[in-house]
Amino acid sequence: MKQRVHKVLADHGHGSRRGIEQLIRQNKVEVNGKIAVIGQLVSEKDSFKIEGKNIVLSRKGRIDTRVLMYNKKVGEVSTRNDPENRPTVFDNLPRLNSGRWVSVGRLDINTSGLILFTNKGELANQLMHPSSMIEREYVARIHGLVTKKVVQKLVDGVKLEDGLARFTDVQEGKKGKTNQWFAMVIMEGRTREVRRLWESQDLQVSRLKRVRYGDLFLPANLKQGSYKELSKSEVKVIEHL
Repeated sequence: MKQRVHKVLADHGHGSRRGIEQLIRQNKVEVNGKIAVIGQLVSEKDSFKIEGKNIVLSRKGRIDTRVLMYNKKVGEVSTRNDPENRPTVFDNLPRLNSGRWVSVGRLDINTSGLILFTNKGELANQLMHPSSMIEREYVARIHGLVTKKVVQKLVDGVKLEDGLARFTDVQEGKKGKTNQWFAMVIMEGRTREVRRLWESQDLQVSRLKRVRYGDLFLPANLKQGSYKELSKSEVKVIEHL
């Protein structure tokens, strides 16, 4: 039975359907030695290449869902490859026999903490989509005076260049002479959104770390640059978020 190329590759763990469609538009996917096109029908007997690399489909068909929790270091980039040869979060992940790891969102180079990875692109899309309404919790060290009025503005909502943004909760933490720690929750993952919200109030984020994604907390004993794989029962919970 033939299916669309992006579905076959996604089902075998080679990315999300949307991500594979984007690669097809960029002429980075080949089927039987020819550039693939959007909507092309293929079978599992065909040969595939993504970005010039031969792709092996799992003999078992659909593969088991796997999810990793990774503790990102400051200085690592969240992309698979980096033109400046900086270390990436993918460097420290285990190898897969079939498919590849897909990140559930990204963290900028100066942000540390929790990133989820899965071998199922559709699950990654599900967890990132705004309709899922999944909480992301961060802790940040803010340089400058943070008043109650400022906190209320950030909770009520601030208009950024790409639309309205807000924290659903902000909690005060340890306070120093010129800075203070805060914990905050946000429901989406737009680029640098947490930093931009604070910057909109003329405040500087000097440190930022993601500590929770949905019901998953960054384990206190998980060292930076290390990962922990979720159990099958934990994965089932994630799949039904």
